[in-house]
Amino acid sequence: MVEASTDDARGATMTALRRTGGLALLTTALLATTLAAPPALAAGAPAQVDAPVPVLDWQPCGPGLEPFLCTSAEVPRDYDRPNGATTTIALTLLPASGDPAERVGTLFTNPGGPGGSGVEFVQQAGPYIYHPDVLARFDVLGFDPRAVAGSDPATCFRTAEDEASSPLLAQAYPITPREEVRYTLESLALATRCQVTSPVRFATASTANVARDMDLLRQAVGDEELYYAGYSYGTFLGATYARLFPERVGRFLLDATVDPVAWTGTGAGDAAPSVPLGIRIRQGLGAHETFGEFTRLCAEAGPATCPLAALGDPATVAYETFDRLATQPVEVPLPDGTSVLVTQQVAVASTFQSLYSPSLWPDLAALIAALAAPVPDPAAVASAGAGTRSALGARLRGEDYPSIGGGLASLCVDTASNGRVDRYPRLIDAYDQTAPYFGRFRGWVALPCETWPIQDHDAFTGPWQQTTTAPVLVVGTRFDPATPYQQTQPYRDLFPAGHLLTLDGWGHTALGKSVCVDEHIATYLVTGAPPADGTVCAPDAVPFATAPGARVAPRIDVPPGLPFW
Repeated sequence: MVEASTDDARGATMTALRRTGGLALLTTALLATTLAAPPALAAGAPAQVDAPVPVLDWQPCGPGLEPFLCTSAEVPRDYDRPNGATTTIALTLLPASGDPAERVGTLFTNPGGPGGSGVEFVQQAGPYIYHPDVLARFDVLGFDPRAVAGSDPATCFRTAEDEASSPLLAQAYPITPREEVRYTLESLALATRCQVTSPVRFATASTANVARDMDLLRQAVGDEELYYAGYSYGTFLGATYARLFPERVGRFLLDATVDPVAWTGTGAGDAAPSVPLGIRIRQGLGAHETFGEFTRLCAEAGPATCPLAALGDPATVAYETFDRLATQPVEVPLPDGTSVLVTQQVAVASTFQSLYSPSLWPDLAALIAALAAPVPDPAAVASAGAGTRSALGARLRGEDYPSIGGGLASLCVDTASNGRVDRYPRLIDAYDQTAPYFGRFRGWVALPCETWPIQDHDAFTGPWQQTTTAPVLVVGTRFDPATPYQQTQPYRDLFPAGHLLTLDGWGHTALGKSVCVDEHIATYLVTGAPPADGTVCAPDAVPFATAPGARVAPRIDVPPGLPFW
């Protein structure tokens, strides 16, 4: 925890800076914009649509992907015109490995985001993350939701190179009033680019339409009910499908829950549309709590397994390092001969992303320790950063990362906002006092959506109390930085036959973190029998632990794709 005096000092500094005129400059800039506020969200079109069921022509995916089949499907672009223009959905399938006579059906998956590629998720992780009994009895299907990756993607730039080099995406969040002005104007400019580049694809990209696509694809594979595993944002898709097609809900695994009321801004209090989405979804609080566990476990382990502990109290060292990077960033070389400037924003964003995978927390500790040196060694920072699961780590390794358009596609048409961007600095300052650094980082994430005029009038925004009587399995991790555990029980309570399974551990989703969780999930998916409501499982490993029995043989830890925001 940050000392109260430190919090007070940071708040006083921001107040003093704002008195220099930054807020006035921001307000003036906002008044000058010509973008219109979006209309009210639609309640959602009827779920029942008479659309042609696509025919799936599965073919081998090609070299290196021999276990998988691939195809594409044409679905209505606008479900108000089910026989009109279509959009293309990319799919992949990992066929069931067992006796065809014992096959249960097709397990649809969604890896979250929004904007995560379901095709990549299944091809990269499908054979490893599911229990052998599940792989034997189900075909595992991954699809790229409409407007994402291989499914007629919504784009905001002409090319991937243009997006990668755009200054509009260079900063994760602002700190000073001057940065707030620049960040706001650049977010509005980004929103304008998206709306000009892909207006039709954005206008039909609601999660409700993705759910309608799933129901057509369910019919295409020949299943009477939908078998579904959704992670993170995928739990919002699952909740949407269950509301639109309650009688077609089969076995639903919903891991790392997104509060649909807060997401759509249809509630009261901190779930009201007047609250920025970045605050409503509580990621700042979840990250702050999980980071507290990271520093606690690091301190308990000591320097032998956590290098950050060698420099003093890990939390104090980390916060002091974040503060110093705000004015003294570190330039780090990249493999392609260019360099990246590690600012406070880059360090906080990389920390947040690395909190997803507790198996990589030692790499995160090494990165912060390298940055905390009195004179950071760029080579040491690069070496430590390359091991983290973050955008910084990807750049240091020379990897690609997904487009921002696929994430904005459903985000901006599903979530309510009031266009009052001038309120952001005050609200986020207050949120940052509750969740230092991470509150500021996550608070600004949906700013482009505040002045987003494109609407999908087929979107569904509630009510969210479910009517399906099918038993569903809801899984939550006690310390999850992206989908805080406090949202899990309320989400489970939306389902009359919901069953809650808790991983008493760390990280985003329970994937690859507990044999106990895996076995309960496998039993549920294969037989339809969920564990007793309230069941709790222990993790396989404790981060930084070295005591005999504290760590089992490592297994793949594959949380869903990182969100762009």
